Amino acid sequence: MRLTMANESISRRDILRTLAVGAVTGSVLQIIPAEAAAYIHQMVQKEKSSAPTGKYTPKYFSASQYAMLIALCDMIIPKDEKSGGALEAGAPEFIDLLTSENPEYQLKLGGGLFWLDNFCTDRFGKVFLDCAPEQKKEVLDLIAFRKNAKKDPSLSQGVAFFAFLRNLTCDGYYTSKIGIADLGYIGNTSVREFPGCPPLPE
Repeated sequence: MRLTMANESISRRDILRTLAVGAVTGSVLQIIPAEAAAYIHQMVQKEKSSAPTGKYTPKYFSASQYAMLIALCDMIIPKDEKSGGALEAGAPEFIDLLTSENPEYQLKLGGGLFWLDNFCTDRFGKVFLDCAPEQKKEVLDLIAFRKNAKKDPSLSQGVAFFAFLRNLTCDGYYTSKIGIADLGYIGNTSVREFPGCPPLPE
C-alpha cells in the first residue's frame, strides 16, 4: 500500500476509508498495516502543525469520550524513565483519526466507552473519569483477561473492547517515533516481524 501526502486528488476521508478496509487483513501489527499507520501519524502531525494552538482536534469522539481515551491509553502504555508513553507517542490522536471514518471502530470503541462508564457507575456510583486511580485499575484488571468473561459473561463486551483498544494503542505507539526508538529499530526498512503487543492472556 503506497500513500502520499502530496496526492491532492484523494480526500482524507477516502484515504481513511481505504485504510479501514486494509486494517482487517495483512497487518504486520495487531490491527493495521505499518505503512498505513505511518501515514496516519503524518496526517495527525500535519494538522497539529497547521493548527493555531498546535493541538489536535478530535474528529469523532466527544470531549468526554476523548478524555476517557486519553486516560485509557495512558494506563495501557504509561511513560517511564526510558521513554515516553502512549500519550507522548500520539496514540489517542492516532485512534481518533482512524476511527473517524470507520463505522466498525466507531461501534466497538464508542460502545465500549459507553459500557465502561455504565459499569463504573453500577460498581462505584460514578463514571470512569471520576473514579479513583485504584478503582480504574480494578476495572481494567477485570476486563484485561478473557478468563474473567468466562466466569462472568456480563464482562464480555468490556473484555472485547479493551482487547481492541489495547491493540490499537500498541499499533499507534510502536509505529510512532517514540515507539520505534523504544524498540531499538534502526533504518527505513519493512518491519516484517514486528512483535506488537503480547497476546491477550486466556
